[in-house]
Amino acid sequence: MLDDKKTNTAQAGLIAEAASSRFLVDKWKSGRLSQIEDVVAEEVPVALIYNGISHAVMLATPRDLEDFALGFSLAEGILSHPKELYGIEVVAQSAGIELRMEIAAERFHQLKEKRRSMTGRTGCGLCGAESLAQALRLPDAVNQSQETFSTAAILKALAEAAKNQPLQAETGATHASFWVSPTGEIEMAREDVGRHNALDKLLGAKLLGAKAVDNKSGFVLTTSRASYEMVQKVAVAGVSMLVAISAPTGLAIRMAEQSGITLVGFARPEQYVVYTHPQRIR
Repeated sequence: MLDDKKTNTAQAGLIAEAASSRFLVDKWKSGRLSQIEDVVAEEVPVALIYNGISHAVMLATPRDLEDFALGFSLAEGILSHPKELYGIEVVAQSAGIELRMEIAAERFHQLKEKRRSMTGRTGCGLCGAESLAQALRLPDAVNQSQETFSTAAILKALAEAAKNQPLQAETGATHASFWVSPTGEIEMAREDVGRHNALDKLLGAKLLGAKAVDNKSGFVLTTSRASYEMVQKVAVAGVSMLVAISAPTGLAIRMAEQSGITLVGFARPEQYVVYTHPQRIR
């Protein structure tokens, strides 16, 4: 089980301050040119290191990186349970950030067997896949949750989403994923320049230490489109419904259908579209 004492929180706090930067820019508007200070989101190379071996380098917003480490590890099948992660150290280097994780020996052995290089994208659904079957893997079990959600809960979460995106409000450059209670309250939010990263951070945060929330009660709302890898991540995490502000892809719909996930797209204050398993929305 993860030992909070082995998480370098002081280092993480310093890094979080660099999630945005300020630049002096020239802005043209309504026929006038002016010089202003602009706030922009940061993205840095983040190396995920398991038991001393570097496995992947992702581009991510340098905030909530312990959450990202756990969420990524679970979503990619490197870990099957949070208890297999024994410790995380966040280490700032001149070229980026290292997430040094200590994991269970059995999981590390399996990782070494299939270790791949996945350098440098802002989230990556197929990086490291050795075959089509591996890339399009389904969860071990179809989601059989009988939980239902109301239209009112979806609309309430949509109305509250903007208030829970401080980095987006500051920079206009980030995605967010939210954990929403059955009654529509946003219980947790995570932001990142990459939509996959934001979801990994959210799913990791749900399971990490004292911050953990009930995995079986609620749904995920995302500000991005619903690509297949977004569905894949929530399916692996055992989440029964994914609500996206933008459109899903055809592959995402088919994967959601096979996985037992209720997939909602084009979620707006005045509408939404249910693509799979509509019985969960009452």
